[in-house]
Amino acid sequence: MEQNQAKKAVTQEDQEDVKVVQWEDFEQELARLLSLSSALNEAKEKKGWLQEKLHSLIQVEAESLSQSNELDEMRERLESRELVMGNFSMHSKVVEEKVKKQEEQLSTEIRSLLIAGTGLSVASKRLTEAKELLAGDSGYIRLKNLQKLLRLRQQYMVSQVSMLYPVKVVIGHSHEQELEAFTSSSRSGNSSGSKHLDQGSLSISGLQLTMLPFTKMSFFTDKKEVQRFATALGYVAHVVSLVACYLEVPLRYSLRLGGSRSYIRDCAPSIEPISSELSLSTDLKPMEFPLFLEGQDTTRAAYAVFLLNKDLEQLLNFIGVESLGPRHVLANLKELLTTILSPEYLDT
Repeated sequence: MEQNQAKKAVTQEDQEDVKVVQWEDFEQELARLLSLSSALNEAKEKKGWLQEKLHSLIQVEAESLSQSNELDEMRERLESRELVMGNFSMHSKVVEEKVKKQEEQLSTEIRSLLIAGTGLSVASKRLTEAKELLAGDSGYIRLKNLQKLLRLRQQYMVSQVSMLYPVKVVIGHSHEQELEAFTSSSRSGNSSGSKHLDQGSLSISGLQLTMLPFTKMSFFTDKKEVQRFATALGYVAHVVSLVACYLEVPLRYSLRLGGSRSYIRDCAPSIEPISSELSLSTDLKPMEFPLFLEGQDTTRAAYAVFLLNKDLEQLLNFIGVESLGPRHVLANLKELLTTILSPEYLDT
């Protein structure tokens, strides 16, 4: 039933759309329909052409857009690579500068090495020549002869000093007040402090060193005795300085020669209290102590005599002789001169 009704409705609509054309107007209507049909076909063709053209344009635009995106990506990559290359260029410049500096330093070191190598080769050649000279008995004998000549020269110069400042034994003086005493058996094993075997008072150029200026120093002290004491110490200081120069021994306590106004230096730092507390001040400058008593503190002068005897002890130890004691200045000096002038000194 429903299908029949639907068919009836469709036929009714078709009947309503059907246009009744008179025969007289049929040709015109047919021509009009033909023109409309041809126009419709042209429109369809144009539509198809436009669709194809639009589709090709869309494809071209899509391709252009994709190429533009690719170009942007390539541009970004290029910029990043340019940045990397710029950093690499800066780094390469820095490395190049460092390499140039290292090359300059290396060239300087090579030049210094060449100079040092030249000096080393010269020194090696000299050493080889010296070894050849010293090789065998002839070289040893030559060295011993040179050493003997040196010792002879030293003996000659010390003998001249001994003639200028003779140290002699004076017999007949009381030795209770003597600062010095000389015992002829001191080298045979007796104690350096013994004074009761074959003793005698020593003098240098006729002047003695006694303890009187130290024990009785006052306003009424004999000025001549003090002057003789200072002169004798000046003589001893001069002899010590000359002998040390001839033996090429740097003295531990250097001397400032001035005759009877000579000084001796102590390079050890002096420590003096600067307050009631235990705080100390250290002075690194060498201190000078007088080898004379006039206008000086007796303690400082006594310490100067002690240091002078230490220099004598240094020279005695250098030639292989023991000191006779800290209070035997002239005895140590005579021992020094006697040992150097002895024939055994040439063979030591």
